[in-house]
Amino acid sequence: GPYPADGSSASNQRLNALALSGIVRQDLRTSLGTGNVAQGVLLNIEVTLVNTNNNCAPLAGYAMYLWHCNQNGDYSMYSAATVEEDYLRGVQVADADGKLAFTTIYPGCYLGRWPHTHFEVYPSLDQTTGAENVIHTSQMAFPEDVCARVYEASGYETSARNLPQISLASDNIFSDGYELQMVELSGDEVNGYTAKITVGVPA
Repeated sequence: GPYPADGSSASNQRLNALALSGIVRQDLRTSLGTGNVAQGVLLNIEVTLVNTNNNCAPLAGYAMYLWHCNQNGDYSMYSAATVEEDYLRGVQVADADGKLAFTTIYPGCYLGRWPHTHFEVYPSLDQTTGAENVIHTSQMAFPEDVCARVYEASGYETSARNLPQISLASDNIFSDGYELQMVELSGDEVNGYTAKITVGVPA
């Protein structure tokens, strides 16, 4: 996906957030470098990693690198408005049940893309050093009705304007099928949301 900062040549740059001290973290909202905090509606993401080559057994010890844009649709380290930031990026390791979690904000919507988060899966934390070790790359999609409600909150004005101009059917990633990439959401704009998803990896 775009703006990965995973050491690969992507989006016309070679950046590597995975080399940052502190990138292994559950809460992604604060920049490690500046201390600035990404504002937005609270979002907890709960992921279960399973092995599609072994009857969906849990992938204990596997690592996930997750990143996404802020409420304005800007990516830390890349976008002009947030080039000095490194928030909304982080790594977590799956427990014995294949489960891991992130605390972040609800992602914004930028022109041309449906609201989403990016992620890469690595076979272990020690190998979470760069894209050459990635074994699975994908994205998570968010349901339209919740996006519309969230984007009524202060700070999401740009996202509110962009959302009606895109659909899951016209999105260049999700148009070929998004059922396995759509998160299940619970919660509200005041107390925050929890997104749950099971990610199958051919490990």
